[in-house]
Amino acid sequence: MTTVLVVEDEPLMRELIADYLKEEGFLVDEARNGAEALEKFAHTPAEAVILDVMMPFLDGFAVCRELRQASNTVIVMLTARSEETDKLYGYELGADDYVTKPFSPKVLVAKVKALLKRAGARGGEEAPAAYRAGGLEIREHSFELLVDGQPSEVTPKEFELLLYLYHNRNQVLSRDMLLDGVWGYGYEGDARNVDATIKRLRQKLGPYAPLIQTIRGNGYILKVAP
Repeated sequence: MTTVLVVEDEPLMRELIADYLKEEGFLVDEARNGAEALEKFAHTPAEAVILDVMMPFLDGFAVCRELRQASNTVIVMLTARSEETDKLYGYELGADDYVTKPFSPKVLVAKVKALLKRAGARGGEEAPAAYRAGGLEIREHSFELLVDGQPSEVTPKEFELLLYLYHNRNQVLSRDMLLDGVWGYGYEGDARNVDATIKRLRQKLGPYAPLIQTIRGNGYILKVAP
């Protein structure tokens, strides 16, 4: 079964989220603060983490940074603040999605399920489809990226963005097109989240980062030889 770690310092909120997750068949672990979250994750890694931003000892940003250094687990951040700078910072640290309080627990659980599905956190014996771009090997069904034959630790959102760029290779894609294609039409975030994710993705492509080119004033293009 898939485990979700709920990190929230408000007991009632933490219990509410946990109850909804359990109803959907998830195993749930809980942490009351950032320090406890890192300790629990180190002992029992979870496939997804629901992470509050404002917490004692270590805030959600610090926890997100630590988790991303060791894992590509799905991370959904919760915040009572709606400032774009906070959200952009979370995305730059590697968060997969952001939910602003107050929120619907059903919507939150649906987001977690969708992200896990995209991350390949489901069984199956289907052989992975692989695409090549330079020294990159993009394995669609297993959500794996190889750089010169070596695994690259990308987050689900980074992988999904790269895959979308590949399927539309050699075409200029605007930020709005990328938002619609990767984040979905219902996404309410800022287009600059695309820039933040592209920046992180390039860092993980090594010598092949130049394959993703910025077309000033228009968007991005993945240049792949025919």
